[in-house]
Amino acid sequence: MRKRHIKLNPQQVKEFVTTSSKCNFDIDVFYNRVIIDAKSMLGVLGLDFTKTLTVQYQGYDDKFEAMIDRFAVA
Repeated sequence: MRKRHIKLNPQQVKEFVTTSSKCNFDIDVFYNRVIIDAKSMLGVLGLDFTKTLTVQYQGYDDKFEAMIDRFAVA
């Protein structure tokens, strides 16, 4: 299980959801006590983009990893 911390803005949501949807493993986004499926456009759009989000997944995809690296925070 991998966990990464990212920050998104509303313009990046489409890329995030589209890339996540192409993965054959589950991807969850956590904010406080809320857990959202990363493949759900409405779910991700409902998150607070001013906060750091935690992405948790178990699997590997080159394009997904590259996208997560771009959105990652230290």
